[in-house]
Amino acid sequence: MKVLHVIPSIAPVRGGPSQAVLAMVKALRDRGIDAEIVTTNDNGNEFLDVPLGDRIIYQDVPVWFLPRFTLPMKEFIFSADLTKWLWQHIRNYDLVHNHYLFSYASTCAGLFARINKVPYMVRTIGQLTPWALAQSRFKKQVYTSLIERHNLNSARAIHCTASGEAQDVRKFGINTQTITLPLGVKPPEILPSAKSQLRQTYNISDERQIILFLSRLHYKKRPDLLIESLTKIIITNPDTHLMMAGSGETDYINYLEQLVEQHNLTDNVTFTGFVTGNNKQLLLQGSDIFALPSYSENFGIVVAEAMIAGLPVVITPGVQISPEIVSANAGIAINDEMELVNAITKLLDEPQWRSQLSQNAIDFASQRYSWSTIAAQLADHYAKIIEK
Repeated sequence: MKVLHVIPSIAPVRGGPSQAVLAMVKALRDRGIDAEIVTTNDNGNEFLDVPLGDRIIYQDVPVWFLPRFTLPMKEFIFSADLTKWLWQHIRNYDLVHNHYLFSYASTCAGLFARINKVPYMVRTIGQLTPWALAQSRFKKQVYTSLIERHNLNSARAIHCTASGEAQDVRKFGINTQTITLPLGVKPPEILPSAKSQLRQTYNISDERQIILFLSRLHYKKRPDLLIESLTKIIITNPDTHLMMAGSGETDYINYLEQLVEQHNLTDNVTFTGFVTGNNKQLLLQGSDIFALPSYSENFGIVVAEAMIAGLPVVITPGVQISPEIVSANAGIAINDEMELVNAITKLLDEPQWRSQLSQNAIDFASQRYSWSTIAAQLADHYAKIIEK
């Protein structure tokens, strides 16, 4: 079985979807599936320093990198070389697994797969939520009527990571069968002194309890709501510190920094910038609470990473795996600022309860988000699609 995964970018700056496809392909290959990736050298406003046009091993999986158009175009990411490559090679695969909607790479791969009668499936990555569809609404409506609806209806399956995402597919008017499989996370290597090391690294008092925001600094994720909430949290819990970890547009980061100064929170908030590797694990294992009050997340890979690192999570119903998390008593779902303040305050004031949620989070994430289990199920779906 030879499977091609198509995604516009796998650069770390593009967030969870990039991490997920690399881990997914690695898990599939561990099960004997001949899976590989074709993508571009996109790296946000820059380019990845990788060989182009050749099959290379990148982060333990085979990847074909093709040059992106000179100017960054966000998720659309045009590449003439990718077009040529797909036309020449797509017929060599038994199945194509596309990632992203409203994107040139997945649009092109879907078209060429149909021409060459290669079955394909699509992962929507939360782009059919009401919030996501409301962004650049007119452009998406035009793109849907001309391209995307046909692309989705012609797929053999739609890969959803939560039941809410499958419901969004139906509400969008797509009748293609849906396959609901979560993404996975790898259990971290334990850093025994993470808490003290984190505080030492960022010059934070040992007495302080740390709330972690780890995601793209974007208004969709509502980091500003966390900053506003902190003004109320520190009234009863002055030894509270907020770590804002992630990159974003310069103007938006400037706005957040000004918000911190405006509320006299400079001593209670640290902006770390983009983190990865050991620095990321230091934040995950050294913090006390994870919070992501996002408007919309189809899965939120970082939420699963926080849970498997032992952090109780405070999220919104916009994170589509929130019902599972709440049901497992591994975190709290909030709807507004006051609920956010109350949830974090309670977690800070009740360490025993926080500890119980922490253990529940580890147990739940370990069982539910195992890549080996997910890869086995995905391989079965691949086989059924190819057989049909």
